[in-house]
Amino acid sequence: MVKLMTNLFNSSAVSFQDIKEQWAILAASFITMLIIGFSSTWAAPSVHPILLVASIGASVVLVFVLPNSPVSQPYPLIMGQLLCAVIGVTSAYLPFDLYVNASICVGACILAMFLFNCMHPPGGATALMPVIVGAPAVGGYSFVLFPVLSNMLVLVILGMVFHRWWLKQDYPSKPLTSNDAIHKHKDASPLARLGIEKADLQNALHEFDAYLNITEKDLSQVYSLAQQKAYARKFGEICCEDIMSRDVVTVSVNSELEEAWALLREHKVKLLPVVDNKRNVIGIISLVDFLKRADLKHYDGFAVRLERFIKRDPNFHNNKPKLVGQIMASPAFTVHQSELITSLVPLLSDKGLHHIPVVNNDNQLTGIVTQSDLIAALYTSSITMGTQK
Repeated sequence: MVKLMTNLFNSSAVSFQDIKEQWAILAASFITMLIIGFSSTWAAPSVHPILLVASIGASVVLVFVLPNSPVSQPYPLIMGQLLCAVIGVTSAYLPFDLYVNASICVGACILAMFLFNCMHPPGGATALMPVIVGAPAVGGYSFVLFPVLSNMLVLVILGMVFHRWWLKQDYPSKPLTSNDAIHKHKDASPLARLGIEKADLQNALHEFDAYLNITEKDLSQVYSLAQQKAYARKFGEICCEDIMSRDVVTVSVNSELEEAWALLREHKVKLLPVVDNKRNVIGIISLVDFLKRADLKHYDGFAVRLERFIKRDPNFHNNKPKLVGQIMASPAFTVHQSELITSLVPLLSDKGLHHIPVVNNDNQLTGIVTQSDLIAALYTSSITMGTQK
């Protein structure tokens, strides 16, 4: 989605490949419009032919192309459209010329959306519809409930369904949290403790004398990326392949749990990449995976329970997991070998990761980086910078 929007603004034409990569968004938008149309026809088969509010097209674009925008969220979408619909019908009854009614209508819509904090630009088009065609033509104030409210409710519901289950994105956009979500305590995440806090972003947005179409979460991500770029510029372009361990111990999905546990103990590591016969990374297995599945709910018999879970069971037909593929975490979180080490900082500090497999262009395992590798690299870089001054 971001790539498509970037191409739209930075190039004169969008290639077919760019559109092809966004087929899911295009398909979701198409299906959503079909369902809204069919549901409106089914709900009111014998009513006036206005079954779709004209601005629904613009709202669909916002929900599926810019789902993180403040104007695309459910509250401004529904509330903004309803307020504008009421104002539009009311303005249509005013005893003035069309252009005067239209001017009053748009001005009142903007004021109302500002006052109720529900800015949704397509609402302006919704309001103009009864002004242009006349209030009776849209059914008077019933226009607010049908088609405006009915259309928007279906859009919001479908937006949530498609984003969550198909597009794999958050909608509505989740607010920026100030707590450490990984370790579940009230302290901020490691990077946030040293950088800009949520309150700083809120104050900056509040004091900025303009309406910004960006959320605190997006602004925080932009700032984080800018920090990474600045660090890379100052400390040089050290890549993951420069600091990774190359002699990586691996297992396959068919490796027995006892074998994987023995490798973890022998090499004193906490994680093993799970690869296929082409060394493509398909998952990881760690100490945590063993402990989660060993039924260690009580301290009594901790070692016995863990050993019973790991040891090979001659009764192969019971329900006890026996192979790595049955308890591994998949898909695995990986980084490309050419990525700068600055990209590892938020992953290893805020995401709760301790080891990250490194892959090449064919998704084949080439190494692994750990928190220790990153600390050593950053320390060496800072020493080098200090000697050069």
